[in-house]
Amino acid sequence: MALPVASFGCVGVNSSHSCLKPLENPLFCIGRVSFGWDFHPLCVPLKGRLSSSVLTIIPRASSATALEDGKPNGNYNDTDAIPTPKVIIDQDSDPNATVVEITFGDRLGALLDTMNALKNLGLNVVKANVFLDSSGKHNTFAITKSDTGRKVEDPELLEAIRLTIINNMLQYHPESSEQLAMGAAFGITPPKQQIDVDIATHIVVNDDGPDRSLLYVETADRPGLLVDLVKIITDINISVESGEFDTEGLLAKAKFHVSYRGKAIIKPLQQTKGSC
Repeated sequence: MALPVASFGCVGVNSSHSCLKPLENPLFCIGRVSFGWDFHPLCVPLKGRLSSSVLTIIPRASSATALEDGKPNGNYNDTDAIPTPKVIIDQDSDPNATVVEITFGDRLGALLDTMNALKNLGLNVVKANVFLDSSGKHNTFAITKSDTGRKVEDPELLEAIRLTIINNMLQYHPESSEQLAMGAAFGITPPKQQIDVDIATHIVVNDDGPDRSLLYVETADRPGLLVDLVKIITDINISVESGEFDTEGLLAKAKFHVSYRGKAIIKPLQQTKGSC
């Protein structure tokens, strides 16, 4: 997906930031971004706590589903070690669909309510699989847009998918709140561990053939991060063709296939990117 320069509007949340305006009935509207077609911002009610710079999307299904939990009523012993929640948004594996993978040890059930919440975003779950390995049970969904039948390429909608999944995990597995950066925004308990963004952020650019490069970014997670990363990249006229965005507990790890004017990123631009 080639992503030209994005333009963002302000978000109505309580904040001291000059671009953020308080609303009587807070809504989150994803920023307006121009990618060659008109995109209508998603606006949904905010629930939970918000820090001064938090942007939150919380679409939910209308009713709870018992199969959302891996065990009846989501009951676990206090002595059970809480695994690291992982949500992967994969744009590389399937040319026709966005692949989402969700892992939380062996605690996740069929995630029917999460699938319903994704449908509320105008999406179709065209395929769902479950596989097991030493790290636990992995639920994977292949997702397309309902109106086009194609994979999701809008960064705003990809971020809405990510936060919808995380919010449902927090709702049905509140013990994940301390393991996720989003727990500070709309979980019941914020993470005990705090990550210094300056220390946690790593940027690496590698060659990915003659016509593109592979950009790796690892940083502290927060709502709206995926959209902000794409904006930073496209603001210096670098095109994003595809990629993967992983949420692993308190961290976010992004991998983008990028190019500059149809070619791989040259050394001076790599240095510029590393200083962003």
